[in-house]
Order: sequence, then C-alpha cells, then structure tokens
Amino acid sequence: MKFVGREEERKRLHKMLDRQGFAAALVYGRRRVGKSELIKQCLRESGVKSIYYECRQTAELSNAANLSELISEAFEFPPLAFGNMEACLEYIFKASRDREIVLVLDEFSYLRDSVSGLDSVIQALIDKYREVSRLKLIICGSFVDVMKSLLMRENPLYGRIDLTIDLKPMDYWESALFYPDFSPEDKVRLFSVFGGIPYYNRLIDCNKSVRENIIELIASCGARLENEVTMFLKSEVSKITNANEVFETLSRGYTRFSDILSQSHVSSSPTLADVLERLIRMEVVEKRVPINDEDNRRKAGYVITDQLSRFFYRYIFRYASQLSVMDREVFWDRYIQEDFESQFVPQSFEVICRQYLIRQNRRGLLPEIFDKIGKYWYDDKETRTNGEFDVVTLDPEGYIFYEVKFRKGILTDSMIRKEIEQVEKTPLHPYKYGFFSRSGFEKKNTDEKIILIALNSLFD
Repeated sequence: MKFVGREEERKRLHKMLDRQGFAAALVYGRRRVGKSELIKQCLRESGVKSIYYECRQTAELSNAANLSELISEAFEFPPLAFGNMEACLEYIFKASRDREIVLVLDEFSYLRDSVSGLDSVIQALIDKYREVSRLKLIICGSFVDVMKSLLMRENPLYGRIDLTIDLKPMDYWESALFYPDFSPEDKVRLFSVFGGIPYYNRLIDCNKSVRENIIELIASCGARLENEVTMFLKSEVSKITNANEVFETLSRGYTRFSDILSQSHVSSSPTLADVLERLIRMEVVEKRVPINDEDNRRKAGYVITDQLSRFFYRYIFRYASQLSVMDREVFWDRYIQEDFESQFVPQSFEVICRQYLIRQNRRGLLPEIFDKIGKYWYDDKETRTNGEFDVVTLDPEGYIFYEVKFRKGILTDSMIRKEIEQVEKTPLHPYKYGFFSRSGFEKKNTDEKIILIALNSLFD
C-alpha cells in the first residue's frame, strides 16, 4: 500500500539523515501509530546503508546474536559473534567511521530490559565516537513513559538526542487519505470509529460500505480488531478492571471527576486519579479545562481521545453478552445504528471541526491566528445559569464562537439567528460566530461577523 501522510515528520527525519557526522533521533508514540512505517519509509527514500533491528523480549545474548546476523547481512560478512550487546554496538560505531550507516533500534524498551545499564553503554559510545562517526542512530519505542525518560536530565542520554519525534495519531484530513473514495459524510463516520491510527485505517476496504467495514473490523465476534483495545490496555495498565470501568463510564458521556467516581466501580478517589493519570500518559484520555478558566479544577473534564476505544466501550464492551448470542447485523441495528448516527458521529464531528480549525490556523489561513481553542465555561449569576460552549477560539481580537451541526437538513438563517441570540445572552460576547454544517446553508453569507463552513470544504 502507498505510504500516505506524515509529511512534516518525514522532512524532519530526512534532515537528520542528511546531516554530516553523527546524529541520534528518538521516535516514540503509542502502539499502532505508525512509528516503524515512518522510519522504514524514510530509509527507503534515503538509500543509506541501514540496519533495522526490532528488539525482542529475550536475553541479552539472544538480542546480540540477532543483531550480529543483521550486521553480517548488511556488510556481506561471514557470520559474526559478539559476547554482549555493547561489543555489538561498538562494532557498528567503529564501522561508521568509514561509511554512512543508519542503525534503528525499534521497541527499544525490550532491549533496555535485557541489557543492564544500556543507556550508559550507548552514552559512552556516543561520547567516544561522536567526532569521528557518520552513524545515524534512531531509537524507537511504544512505551511512552520509558521513551520520555531518556530525555530526562538524570538519564545518561540527556543532551545526546538531536531529534525527538513524539508521533501523534493523524488528524481527520490525513486519515481520510486512506479512504479517498468515500463521501465526506462517510469519511466523518469512518474517522469517528478508526480515528487517526494508520494501522486501523489501512484495514478499511473501499469496496465496502461504512457499516460493512465497521461490522467486519470491530462490531462482530472474531473481528480483526475485536481484542485490539483490551490488549493495548493490558500491555500498559496493571489493573485492567479499573481502566475498563473508567473507559466505560467516559464512553457514556460522564466527564467530571466526581461523576466518573460515582458512576464507575472504582474504589476511591486516589485510585481513580491514578488510573486517569495513567490513561492520560498513554495519550488515550485527555483532561480538558475551559480556555477562560484553566486553573479551575472543578470545571475540568476528561474525554476519550482514541476513537476506537470510545466506540469499543460504548457499544462492544457494554453489550458484549448480546453480541455473543446475536447475528451481527441484528446487533448493529438494535444496539448501534440509532445512537451511532444521532450521538456518536455528531460528537466526533466536533473533534473533526476542532482539528480543521487547528490545521487552518497552523497554515496561516485564518483571518486571525488564534492562541487557544477549546471549551468556554460561562456562569451567569444574574440568571443563575451556567454551561459551556464546545468549540471556541481566542485570538488577539477576542473570542469566536463555533456551532457544529451534523444534521441532515440545511442550516437556515433563522436557526443561525436563534443560535446567535442565545449566545448573546451569555457572558461570552464573541466578536464573530462560526457555523459548521453537514448539509450546507440556506444561502451564502454576507455578514462579516458570521463564518459558514460546509462539510465538503473540510476535505478540500
């Protein structure tokens, strides 16, 4: 399959690979986010002699033997033998004095577990050969906490990494490159389930409908991704039961800490805080605070940022017993279809609209470049009402309010006026109003204070 997206990350890696002399890069991110494929693509494009080693959960001697075999193949040498990993790595450093070499250590945490003091070993080799080496060392891993620790001041490798790439899931636009033949509406539906994870998106069959793809990949017994979410959690979280409770509660729309605690079966506040912190570090849950009151912990909320996890816990985990005894088509019609169209996808459309605004902002295509985007909390003491607006930006001119509609009918002028009147009754007082619409608008806009964005334009 053709490699798509990741243009900025590819440029950064190529710039590092093209440098004279030694350079080291750290590439990390959650499982399935595409780290290995990104590196392999850059190696294919660069044409530099490379040794790509996927570290294993085995003893040091076994890893050294496997890496030795790759060295022999790369340099067309007879079989080499090294007594430990340090000797193996030093051989590569020495060889790089005479030629350009790229060494990739993928799933680095496995090797780190089997080789005592590995960080110090690599640090010593870098310091010894940096001035004469032409090696490009790429360290890659999925255990985000471990990889981030390599950048800490107390780690031996501190100050020796020239390039760091924290690879995030793709946004909606890059994700849609995997399924270009679908309509904009169906691209929203697909993103709402499979998100920005390249591995999931590669599995989508463009010859099948959205419904067929979702049922075959996640919403049926024995589906390709049936155990994907739980296996990912088990690899990262020791007490999977608490994580399941939190995810299931979040998937039902509870976002406040107190609500999550009361609606789940997590035993205590400290336990819940620990679970949420772990899920945040895994980058599958995010803590969000209002952009106008960022220090107010009472107004903070937690949301699932991994789309597949959100779908899985809302439908598959929750109704696992029913799915095990029902036809998958009947299960879809009874437990997914209506809620998916009326609640799940519209909520995901909000995520897409935020990503669209951020993408436009980074490209400098907005009239005013905003500094913040997020929820706006209002508390009107006169009317004794409070609430929040989901998509609001803040720039030097003030706030811009955005309303997101994933409804079948067009957005009429009267609907827009009514929405603006309601916002004007709150303390927000934006200087512009934006509207996203799945089905378009009644007529073209002539008011400079109003921004109209149709769904089709999000994928231009």
